[in-house]
Amino acid sequence: MARRRLVIMGAAGRDFHNFNIACRDAPHLEVVAFTATQIPGIDARRYPAELAGPLYPQGIPILPEADLEAICRRESVDAAIFAYSDVTHEHVMHTAARAAACGCDFELWGPDRTMLDSRKPVVSVTAVRTGCGKSQVSRYLANRLAGAGIRAGVIRHPMPYGDLGRQAVQRFAAFDDFDRAECTIEEREEYEPYVEAGLAIFAGADYQRILAAAEAEADVVLWDGGNNDFGFVRPTVSVVLVDALRPGHETRYWPGEVNLRMADIVVIAKADAARPEDIAAVSEAVRRHNAHALVIEGASPVRLEDENAVRGKRVLVVEDGPTITHGGMATGAGYAAALTAGPAEILDPRHSATPAIAAVYRQYPHIGPVLPAVGYSPDQQRALAETIRCSGADVVVAGTPIDLAKRLEAVQWDGPPVVRARYAYADRPGHDLWSAVAGRLDLASESGSG
Repeated sequence: MARRRLVIMGAAGRDFHNFNIACRDAPHLEVVAFTATQIPGIDARRYPAELAGPLYPQGIPILPEADLEAICRRESVDAAIFAYSDVTHEHVMHTAARAAACGCDFELWGPDRTMLDSRKPVVSVTAVRTGCGKSQVSRYLANRLAGAGIRAGVIRHPMPYGDLGRQAVQRFAAFDDFDRAECTIEEREEYEPYVEAGLAIFAGADYQRILAAAEAEADVVLWDGGNNDFGFVRPTVSVVLVDALRPGHETRYWPGEVNLRMADIVVIAKADAARPEDIAAVSEAVRRHNAHALVIEGASPVRLEDENAVRGKRVLVVEDGPTITHGGMATGAGYAAALTAGPAEILDPRHSATPAIAAVYRQYPHIGPVLPAVGYSPDQQRALAETIRCSGADVVVAGTPIDLAKRLEAVQWDGPPVVRARYAYADRPGHDLWSAVAGRLDLASESGSG
């Protein structure tokens, strides 16, 4: 019988996982290519044979999504599998039309087909959009679990942007681990805060092996989601974030709406910074689409490490990259923190942007007067540093979770000082996320510390 020929459309994450779970050992399926988008520089690679398995001794090519039609026709593709996240429902259907126009089926694979089962309880933290604050909530829960004497095995949604064979299973527990793995700024934004808090975090490309490694160290598995994707591990408790600063986004984006409809607990994030009418609108939308979920309001208070260093100065703000780019936010926590300190001026980085950074602004024209912390390659990191250096700023406010000053030193930094904007999840009065999660895990909610 002829094998059904597939192309899997992704962004170096969900696409590889779907292949590993549903295709790698399936003799009736043949994946002829992956396509890549969203992340620069992740095409022109191959999914290596050591990860692809014995049915793919040459591995599998990774090609630009822009070439989808040519790939489908050249390879006589039977179906295109959509496997990336944080895109509008309209975008998904335009992509479906591109595939269907080539005569292909178009498929979206759901949780039952792609989720792994764990032998440990699982807390999943996902969201309806990028930039809602998933990692803040995940770190909060990891710390509460640790305070209760419960070992959390934290697993992060994949970001394998380099050598896929080397990145099959990754464990980060010390800062030297990031250098050995040659992590991008985007990876460090997600991993560094855990290590800074004394916690290990797992990631990579092969989540069957990653889950086994985390289970070996953990009493509870904690899934820290990426973008607005649903998790790779079946949850015991599903915590989903919606954003009080983006009312209406609850059901506009794939697959964030899936998360909302499956949630056990919904956190209305950033409620401390939102208008009451927006909080009410988001809450009503949650209840309309998921009547059984417990709704909790959360805060994300922001503080500058040194307000005096910012007051009265010319300031350039650097924000978390994914939140500001495909997350759709014009500004972020760094901008809000800088404003509270009374700067003389917040500079627009477009005026000093290098060609590589200017390209980011063209791709994401919604971005406000902030600089997204893009750094998927050494060249892009150098372009980021040069944009800051040429801005005329007296000080940089960094709203990214990483130690930006240390990253800039790696490219021989001689620019202005960096002041970090710190932010973390906090319950609003009358709301208690930890008790809600602990109760569903049958833990003593009064154990641990904040």
